[in-house]
Amino acid sequence: MMTGKRLIISALLLALVQIGFLGWIIAGRAAILRDGKEVLLKVEPIDPRDLLRGDYIVLGYEISRIPVKLIANIPPDRFTSNDSELVVRLKKGAEGYWQPSAAWFDAAPTPAASDEVDIVGHVADGWGLREPEATIAPDYGIERFYLPEGEGMAIQSDMRVRPFGIRLAVAANGTAQIKALMDGDKMLFAEPLY
Repeated sequence: MMTGKRLIISALLLALVQIGFLGWIIAGRAAILRDGKEVLLKVEPIDPRDLLRGDYIVLGYEISRIPVKLIANIPPDRFTSNDSELVVRLKKGAEGYWQPSAAWFDAAPTPAASDEVDIVGHVADGWGLREPEATIAPDYGIERFYLPEGEGMAIQSDMRVRPFGIRLAVAANGTAQIKALMDGDKMLFAEPLY
């Protein structure tokens, strides 16, 4: 049987491990927001509302549908995406929004140039890779943006009539975090570091 002193020490150690783990998660996200390369993506709206977390907007982007013809390393005997990572190379377009220029399964063969950035998404199993006009839909983890209560429906309506964008921070390993919601050149909401 554990004595009272050992029980308290064990509980304190367990609490420190849990706090350390949460701190590691938060610090990792903050590091991407602070140090990641900034990218602006044009938004395609979907729906707002989450009963537990409040208003949000579900976001789609031009990079949410990657044409299969952009993927450079599809083996000849591969017909599906097989639940894999997709690296999408983005380059800044004429209007200031970043657009896909190339893609690879698992890893890019060369590092991105200074005017490019690689973002990593996850592609579910089963997408057809041999159809001429096929597209695949990677999930980058940036498809939802939470808003203050009561703001979601108004912004969702505005997105249908004028261009909105999302400013991202992309880490060197391709992980992306949303930094801000933009209405043209005006920042509507910014994500805090912590």
